[in-house]
Amino acid sequence: MGQLDGKVAVVTGASKGIGFASALRFAEEGAYVYLTGRRKPELDEAVARIGAARASGVQGDVTDLADLDQLFATIDADGRRIDVLFANAGGTSMSPLALVTEQDYEQITRFNLHSALFTVQKALSLLNDNASVILCSSTMASRGAGGAGLYAAAKAGVRSLTRTWASELKDRGIRVNALAPGVTETELVRGNVPADISPDEFIAMLGTMAPLGRVAHPAEQAAAALFLASDQSSYITGFELLVDGGYNQI
Repeated sequence: MGQLDGKVAVVTGASKGIGFASALRFAEEGAYVYLTGRRKPELDEAVARIGAARASGVQGDVTDLADLDQLFATIDADGRRIDVLFANAGGTSMSPLALVTEQDYEQITRFNLHSALFTVQKALSLLNDNASVILCSSTMASRGAGGAGLYAAAKAGVRSLTRTWASELKDRGIRVNALAPGVTETELVRGNVPADISPDEFIAMLGTMAPLGRVAHPAEQAAAALFLASDQSSYITGFELLVDGGYNQI
């Protein structure tokens, strides 16, 4: 028996990286998974890799409220309710304080904080009692890394929402926790490589910063997401789980 047998899960930003790895792991553990992402070819490929019997894709942008409405209307029309919601979608671009623009602020805040807030809000009527809600935070939220101020602030907001919603939804038995990944081998990380270094060198350099001496694999983040999604964490709420190879701990 799988840890999520008979459950329905939703994963945003699920075409690639941590989102896809989590959707795949949820399906392997018995859940039926709704994946959402902005790019249809990548989303269709992700669903095909999991299998149509275990997953559906709903194309959409989590920063667009109409797209979120469509996601949850699709689930409702299928006659399903939600047991696990992983608001994973997010992203960043690095920019030091002196170069930050209003457009940077709007984009990064909207993609990380705005999207998490309205993804959960619009799912509320479909969430089963005792459901698990997982928000994607970041180890950056509690570090002073240069150039990451906007992203860190947005993810700190996500961490704060985790606590607030754990309190607000406790009467329904809904647990709300945050997963805070450290540096993970994804296209997002490779997309932020400085011009004077190769992607492989950049990943290796980042790995040396963690006590475990390497970056994480998406499957390792997915294993942590499964823990928060399943009954293995049934007495945990309002918590932020840092999966960072010890980077923020030592």
